[in-house]
Amino acid sequence: MHSWFECKVSFEKVLENGMQKKVTEPYLVDALSFTEAEARIIEEIRPFISGEFTVTDIKRARLSELFFNENGDRFYKIKVYFITLDEKSGAEKKTAAQMLAQACTLKEAISVLEEGMKGTMADYTIASVTETMLMDVFPFSVNDDKTPKSGEELIAEQKKQAEDKAQEA
Repeated sequence: MHSWFECKVSFEKVLENGMQKKVTEPYLVDALSFTEAEARIIEEIRPFISGEFTVTDIKRARLSELFFNENGDRFYKIKVYFITLDEKSGAEKKTAAQMLAQACTLKEAISVLEEGMKGTMADYTIASVTETMLMDVFPFSVNDDKTPKSGEELIAEQKKQAEDKAQEA
């Protein structure tokens, strides 16, 4: 089972008009611990951000399922209720689950969810669909040829880069 962490990264972004603005963007990372989540987000984000950046927040994201769609440019959080019958009382019981779908529109997010849930035997209803601010999702892949670095290794690497920049100036 995946453990998802929402990581917020703060950095200086160059806007279209050439101005620089400090922004904080959320990303989703598959990791085993908060420490690994921080190390993974630093490793994943480094190639895309020039200059300094900081991981300002990490929190556990309680997601039961993710549905990817290559055409999608946004991520939608979908609250689903699984409906089961209590055998003793005969009453319907609803169990909530949060899922994430990648899509371009709200309608497409629902269809991506329904396509992903086709093989499910359980009855469910969609309670809500909301667009998230997530910029990207980084699932864990066994095929990654790079071994994740420890937090200490990443900090040492960042210090060395800072020292190299100081020597150049």
